[in-house]
Amino acid sequence: MDFLKSAVASAISKGPPFPYSFGDRVDVSQSVWSLHNGTKREDGSNCSIFSFDAVANKAYVPLARNAVRKLRTLRHPGIIKVLETVETDTYIYIATERITPLEWHIRRKSLTTESIKWGLFTISKALKFINDEATSVHGNVRVSSVFTSESGEWKLGGLDILSSLKEDDAVIYSYGGFVPELSRYAPPEVAKSGWDSIRNNPTHAVDSYNFGTLIYESFNGSFLEASQAGQTKNIPPTMQQSYKRLLNSNPRVRLSVAHFIEQGKRTGGFFETPLIRLAEGIENLGLKDAEERDEFLSELDNAFDDFPEEFTKMKVLPELLKSVEFGGGGARVFAIVMKIGTKLSDDEYESKLNPVIVRLFTSPDRAIRVCLLDNLPLMIDHLSQKIVNDKIFPQMVTGFTDIAPVVREQTVKAVLTVISKLSDRTANGELLRYLAKTANDEQPGIRTNTTVCLGKIAKNLGASTRQKVLLAAFTRSLRDPFIHARNAALLSLAATSDLFSEEECATRLLPAICPSLVDKEKLIRDQANKTMDVFLQRVRKYSATLPDTMLPPPQPSETGNGATPRMATPQTDGSWAGWAVSSFTNTLSSARGNIQDTPSVVSKLQDGRPSSVPPAVEGAQSSISLGASSKLHESVSAQLQRPSSAVEPAAGPSGTQNNGDIFGKEAGSADDDFDAWGDMDDTAFPDASATKSENTKPTATPVAYDDGGEPDFAGWLNAQTKSKSKSTLPKGLTRPSTSTTVRPGGARASTTGSVGSEPGAKRLAAAAPKPKATVTKKIDIKPKEETWGDEDNWGEGWD
Repeated sequence: MDFLKSAVASAISKGPPFPYSFGDRVDVSQSVWSLHNGTKREDGSNCSIFSFDAVANKAYVPLARNAVRKLRTLRHPGIIKVLETVETDTYIYIATERITPLEWHIRRKSLTTESIKWGLFTISKALKFINDEATSVHGNVRVSSVFTSESGEWKLGGLDILSSLKEDDAVIYSYGGFVPELSRYAPPEVAKSGWDSIRNNPTHAVDSYNFGTLIYESFNGSFLEASQAGQTKNIPPTMQQSYKRLLNSNPRVRLSVAHFIEQGKRTGGFFETPLIRLAEGIENLGLKDAEERDEFLSELDNAFDDFPEEFTKMKVLPELLKSVEFGGGGARVFAIVMKIGTKLSDDEYESKLNPVIVRLFTSPDRAIRVCLLDNLPLMIDHLSQKIVNDKIFPQMVTGFTDIAPVVREQTVKAVLTVISKLSDRTANGELLRYLAKTANDEQPGIRTNTTVCLGKIAKNLGASTRQKVLLAAFTRSLRDPFIHARNAALLSLAATSDLFSEEECATRLLPAICPSLVDKEKLIRDQANKTMDVFLQRVRKYSATLPDTMLPPPQPSETGNGATPRMATPQTDGSWAGWAVSSFTNTLSSARGNIQDTPSVVSKLQDGRPSSVPPAVEGAQSSISLGASSKLHESVSAQLQRPSSAVEPAAGPSGTQNNGDIFGKEAGSADDDFDAWGDMDDTAFPDASATKSENTKPTATPVAYDDGGEPDFAGWLNAQTKSKSKSTLPKGLTRPSTSTTVRPGGARASTTGSVGSEPGAKRLAAAAPKPKATVTKKIDIKPKEETWGDEDNWGEGWD
């Protein structure tokens, strides 16, 4: 073998260029040619090479030259396809499509009856073309002259003595006797009178007889002698009658190959098989109208398993792909393409299907897009991550915003298939933005599928965005009016429970699930209970690991006596309301203590202050007017007389109320979710509106104020100033005006009195009109009647 290759290489180097490389030699019998597997140097594609050594086989040189000439001129689908030929005085090379001798399959008995019928039908059409259109005689039809292509189709070769009867010096007359094994296959008239006898007989006579022997060999394995001609062993019953007529000893009444085809194509004939009909129809698929194409595709789908695998890959698949891209085959054809794709190897899939799939994703045809998305699970394993990220997904995302709901829905479902091939950046960025849109789709089914999709791809998302997106999406779906959307949210929450922290489970998810426990649908209630149990188990398990308390241990008092402040302990209270009473008394005692123990501000006002002025409360201001001091005293009294729930929050540093400062920060701290998803909606409490109105500070209006028997300190001050009009007030104090306003909560304030240290205080005092004479208010020293029936003023009894 090595010697042969070196000799061939040497011959090629000395002769015309031959752009094909020789491979392994293929055994072929009854031929003057040597057959080799080969490859094309340019692209490495497969081919076969027939080689003839003109030096060693000088007697057969006319046969070889005739074969080269006929292969160049005769073009038919049933004849071997020639790629290139080289002819010199020492060798002849013919490069053809990759072929395999038919006798290999016959010996292994690897062909089914339907496949043999289909092969015989192909050879019969080639012979009909040679006899009728080319008015020629093949003269060498036998198993050794037939080959199978990579598509499994039968191809006719052995054109060594093929001759036209119009030629007087045809090769068949002079060299017909050089054909190997002629005695076994020659028709009776040739065996008796030689090849000159064919001049007086019909053109088809020799080839019809040889075609009959081919039929016998195909079904029985070999044709050993002329006595076997006409035997019907293993021949299909429907073919036996026509088969016998092909082998008639009288050439004039012998059935022609053309008539044999006609008999086989009749209704119920031996050539009326699904495989033959589909093999013929596949070549003209692009020319069929819609109705014919649908009928053909239905038959093709049903008979798909009967096709030879090679024919399906090499012949049917290319025709179907052309029909999908250019022939209007549509989704129906592509579904069969995907079925064929399951039988392809990875290399075949990459070379034949991947380029077409990428091009089809750019198609505006919605039917094609839906078909692509439906069959994506069949092709995803053959698509690389680069192809999915760079070529398929950018085209696929247009389906998220398509006006057709079916396209949007199929696109959402396809996310489950492609998520494993998407990069982290694509999955956590662009994909989530599109899913945020479908989560709010007008179609409830699309919203439901989006929730299911998020639950299944959760583990493929990044940890930094996973909780934010899932919390917003699932809690929103829990409020969806569509029952299956709510159920999908509960199922997804249960499936992804391990992705949330215990704090999120307790503070955000469990409150969001609770309304579903009383859903109007039993399906939702049942699933809510199951999901609730999943999260409760996690929270309970986590809470068991927490310490009993985070408070520091009690420390001895700094006063030196070692006593610690008394604190209420709800566990030891004798009634269910004990904690409330205990809390109130603690608040009361602390409030009284704060008023009595604030000497810092009082010490600053020792000079110029009457002895009847009550002690001032320590505040943020450095000096305070007499009117403000009275106002502070009345405010503290009202504070003690009012229930603890009605105490007005103190003003913050900026002058605004810190309404529930501690709890307000907690309620307002929403996670920084993606803008597309939004924050999780907190359920509004029933008293939310009441709380809001209660916290809103009403506009103060001048009203008559009853101090409830308290000394009129302002009136006393006015009387003193009248008697001592020429005297001046202490530095930093101004005279109060007679008009008063009532603050919310009952505190009285002067309209002109101000803090002496505030900016503009002196200007306000100078611009104020001269106070008018006032009548000193009588002090009512009669004890005030106690009222216990009013719950809003129940604290007044402690005054």
